[in-house]
Amino acid sequence: MDLITVPLKKPYEVDLVKPLKNIIQSTNVKQADNSQIEKINSFNKQRNHAVFKVFEKNEAALEAIYGYYDQLNALEVKIPVHEFQVPFKYKDAFDKGSLFGGRASLTLSSLAYEKVCVLFNIAALQSAIAANQCFDSDDGLKTAAKLFQQAAGIFSHLKSAAPALGQEPTPDLSPDTLHVLSILMLAQAQEVCLFKAIKDGMKDQVIAKLACQNDEMYADVLKSMQKDGLKTLWDKEWLQIVCGKQAGIHAITLLYQANVYHTAKKIGHQIAALQKSVDLFKTASTRAGKPVFEEYNKKAQMKLVEAKKENDFIYNAMIPDSSTLESSGKFQLAKAIPITIPMSTNFKDLFSDLVPVALQSALQACDAQKSEIVNAEIIKLRDATQTLNAVLSSLNLPAAIEVAAPGSSIPPSILEKANEVREKGGVQSIRTLIEELPESLTRNKEILDETERMLNEEKQSDEQLRAQFKEKWTRTPSDKLTEMFRSSAAKYREIITNAITADKVVRQKFESNAEGMEILSKSADELHQAIPASSGSVSNCPSVIKLRSLMEAVETMKAERDVIESELKSATVDMKDQFLNALAADGVIDPNMTISHVGKALTPLQKQVSDSVSRQQALVQEIQDAHKAFTNECGSGTNQRDQVTSQLASAYDIFTELQHNLQEGTKFYSDLTQLLIVFQNKVSDFCFARKTEKEELLKDLTAESSRVASGFQQPTIPSHHGNAPPARPPPPQVQESTSAVPAANAPYPVAMPGMPHPMMGYNYMPPLPTSFNPYATLPHGGIPYPTNFSFPQAGGAQYYGTYPGAYAQQIQQANYPHAPQQQDPNKPYGF
Repeated sequence: MDLITVPLKKPYEVDLVKPLKNIIQSTNVKQADNSQIEKINSFNKQRNHAVFKVFEKNEAALEAIYGYYDQLNALEVKIPVHEFQVPFKYKDAFDKGSLFGGRASLTLSSLAYEKVCVLFNIAALQSAIAANQCFDSDDGLKTAAKLFQQAAGIFSHLKSAAPALGQEPTPDLSPDTLHVLSILMLAQAQEVCLFKAIKDGMKDQVIAKLACQNDEMYADVLKSMQKDGLKTLWDKEWLQIVCGKQAGIHAITLLYQANVYHTAKKIGHQIAALQKSVDLFKTASTRAGKPVFEEYNKKAQMKLVEAKKENDFIYNAMIPDSSTLESSGKFQLAKAIPITIPMSTNFKDLFSDLVPVALQSALQACDAQKSEIVNAEIIKLRDATQTLNAVLSSLNLPAAIEVAAPGSSIPPSILEKANEVREKGGVQSIRTLIEELPESLTRNKEILDETERMLNEEKQSDEQLRAQFKEKWTRTPSDKLTEMFRSSAAKYREIITNAITADKVVRQKFESNAEGMEILSKSADELHQAIPASSGSVSNCPSVIKLRSLMEAVETMKAERDVIESELKSATVDMKDQFLNALAADGVIDPNMTISHVGKALTPLQKQVSDSVSRQQALVQEIQDAHKAFTNECGSGTNQRDQVTSQLASAYDIFTELQHNLQEGTKFYSDLTQLLIVFQNKVSDFCFARKTEKEELLKDLTAESSRVASGFQQPTIPSHHGNAPPARPPPPQVQESTSAVPAANAPYPVAMPGMPHPMMGYNYMPPLPTSFNPYATLPHGGIPYPTNFSFPQAGGAQYYGTYPGAYAQQIQQANYPHAPQQQDPNKPYGF
């Protein structure tokens, strides 16, 4: 059985480890560990093994590429595929693109393109294995028929999948080519079914109907192959085989229809059918350039001799014209088999522990909702506490009612505050942190500047080539692809600008309170000398007793708030099971689920915050009333000693606040550096992929220009069926690069002096926090640095956004989510 096998698309090796590692580390709720890295390496090996093993054309190769395709499908729902920027390159299966006006190869940074090419090679390999079956056995016939039908289903599926790539494909992936391949595979499957029916001894009428249908199918294949734009694509042998089979199977149809006539005692019709059958066998051999269905040709000739002899001696029936013979009818047994997943019989998902992107998004959204509420409540508590501290400081409490130790002028509360300041490094620790901010700021600005430079350079290159080649420059314009990058860069620029303003606020606070911090940083003896001696002892009058009781209430309230804050930070809302159930039932996860469940879980703590803040109002009023009575009994409290202790108490509060803010600010800049590096690597990876595509397209356009300049004329194939198409000249040799991307002028950024080495990135697009006002709470002490999104931790990476896999939609909606993964418990402030 002379069957056609589809050629394979030549793949090019790529490295999946780096991009996949960074995507999994940065977007999956589950942190990547060593075992995850091993799985990524295994996946990379699986790809290289599968796509090259197909050239062995055996069942083991087919199972290997089945498994790889299954893994692609399983992975596709677990990562944001638009971030998987790997330049996949495949050559045209027919390898004539550069000669006949199409692309000889195509490089696209698209997982969908990889899937399309892998599917094409699966179908091509199925055709090769089917054609190599042993057709003397039932198993061989069944296997061949099944594989041809599966290949037909794949090529049919690719007719809609390939155009969705958004780029002009190589000729083998054009809808017309895929249509021809699909119906060709189906025709060959029907042919196998036909010969199995003959082998099984089925009724002549059934065999005739199967053959008649097969004749029509090959006629459709031949007609489609002869279309303009396609007929130059096929090898001469393909056209010869199809032409020969169309005539030969028509001859087989008449051979078995003649048997039907013989059974019905229609000898004249039998002879007419056999005569036409013998003629068609001759035509088929002429078209194919070699004997076709020789066994059946001999059988037809023998039956014709017998029928004529029988008619001459017995029936003397009239022999009608063959054109008047009635059709045998048609019966199609071969049908295209749709793609089923998984294809492999023993597929095991390497990344079974990774959750789908939809679930990742929902879980991140849930954490973001919780983080937003928690941060808001903690800020309420801290603002209230800062307000309370300001009131106490203005009243010089509790220092005004404290009794200093014998021989000392230092109130116990001031002495305790001074000891704590010294233990934390004193005023110098604040100066050191402030001095480090400009260097951190500069580093971040340099990374962002370099990232924007790469974007601008890529855009400029694309615009220059588009102006040079005009409509021939068919790839997507840079502006359409970099919109989200530009928006991200603008958002990062805004974040840096706001942080600069926050730095100024911190410096101003420090300068305003530096004197008091200097005094608190001194030794106990120096502090004793700095605080004037008391003019008298504090009496145990009722107002003093009342104030001491109220100070105990203040400390109790602060302790309660520490507990509430700790409970807020440790609050968990586990909705994984609910989300999985919703995803299984509806295919989507309703965002309202998150809002209702998170709100319900945090409502008790919110009530505690509200109660604490409301109780403070009454407490402050009591303190003010008691202090008024105290001043009436003990004096105004405006002496120099009271002024100094009040200044020191206020300086302590500012010291604590600034140290906390500067530590957060330092971490903010450090973590922002990591985010910017990730962002820069994402842009760098995009530019790398665009450069690869540019080089490939330039090579194609250069080859086309060379053909036009040399006056090359494209050969044509005659449309008639009677003669084989003439041989055409071999395609010109086009030197093929051995690498998917030229090494020279690679668009990866050169590390700048002082810029940290990228620890992660490649494909991760970091989320952006919403716009913020870092001074919204500054009248009460405020928190100037944004931290409502978490950052990379040493030794690992994670996703720092709320909706992985939907970044483009976030940008369009200008809804930059929070990312509470690994939220630092000491930094509950928000945008």
